[in-house]
Amino acid sequence: MFRTLLAATILLAVPANADDDRLKVVTTFTVIADMARNVAGDAAEVVSVTKPGAEIHGYSPTPRDLVAASDADLILWNGLNLELWFAQFLNNLGDIPAATVSDGIEPIAISEGAYEGRANPHAWMGSASAMIYVDNIRDALSRADPDNASVYASNAIAYKARIAAVLDPLRAALDQVPPDRRWLVTCEGAFSYLARDFGLREMYLWPINADAVGTPQQVRRVIDGVRDNDIPVVFCESTVNTDPARQVARETGARYGGDLFVDSLSEEDGPVPTYLDLLRVTAERVALGLTATE
Repeated sequence: MFRTLLAATILLAVPANADDDRLKVVTTFTVIADMARNVAGDAAEVVSVTKPGAEIHGYSPTPRDLVAASDADLILWNGLNLELWFAQFLNNLGDIPAATVSDGIEPIAISEGAYEGRANPHAWMGSASAMIYVDNIRDALSRADPDNASVYASNAIAYKARIAAVLDPLRAALDQVPPDRRWLVTCEGAFSYLARDFGLREMYLWPINADAVGTPQQVRRVIDGVRDNDIPVVFCESTVNTDPARQVARETGARYGGDLFVDSLSEEDGPVPTYLDLLRVTAERVALGLTATE
C-alpha cells in the first residue's frame, strides 16, 4: 500500500532538483543535514526528512517524505539504532546509495532498559565522534560526486576547526568545576558522549526516548541520586516533556537549568539553527548550571 501511495504521489510531484545538476543529498534528521551542508558547501543540495524540532526516535515517515527523497543521489543516516524506521523507508525508496555517518565510532552502551547493551545512538554529541561524522560525510559525498571531492575535503577541514573552536573553551570552563559537582542530570541518556568527553558523570530519568519515559520509579530513583550526591542542577531535552525533570528539581531543591538540545535543530530564528549552535548552547547551559553559585 505504501509503494502504491508513493507512486501515485510522485505522479503529481516535480522533483525538487529537476533543473539542478548538483548532487542531491537526503538526511534522516536536521543535525546530520546541517553537518552535510557545511561539508558540501555549494556543491550539493542537502535536505532533511525530519523537520526542526522533531523527535527522531519514533518518527513515522509520510508519503510526502518519500516523494522528497525519491530523486536523491545519496542518503545519509546516523545508524546505531537511532532511526528505527529507516530500513523500511530506504526499502521503499529502492536503489539509492546510503551511508552511515557513525561508522568507525566506538559506541557507548546503553546500561539499562529495553535497549540495554545496545549502542547509545547520540554519538554526534561527543567532540571526538563529531570529527568522525564529518569525515564520513566527506567520504560519502566524494564517492557520490568525485568531481567535487577536493571541495568536500577542504570544507571538512574548515568545519572540523570550527567545531573544535566551539567546544574547546567550554571544555576548559568545565575543567574548573570541582569533581564532586561534575554531574550531568537529564531526562534522556542522550549525553553520554558529551559527558565522557567533558569529564562529567551522568544520571538520567530514562535511557532512550524509545523506552518507557517519566515513570514514577524513574523519577524517584533520580530524586534519590540528586539528593545523595548533592547535585545542584538538572536539565531536560527540548523535544520531550520536561515535567519529570522539573519535579526532580522541586523535590530536591536543585535548580532546573533549562532545556538542552540534542536530537533536533530549531528553526532559523530559534536558539539552535545549526549544529554548532546546538553544541555551544547545550554545553554553555551545562557549564553555567554547574558553575552557578545560587
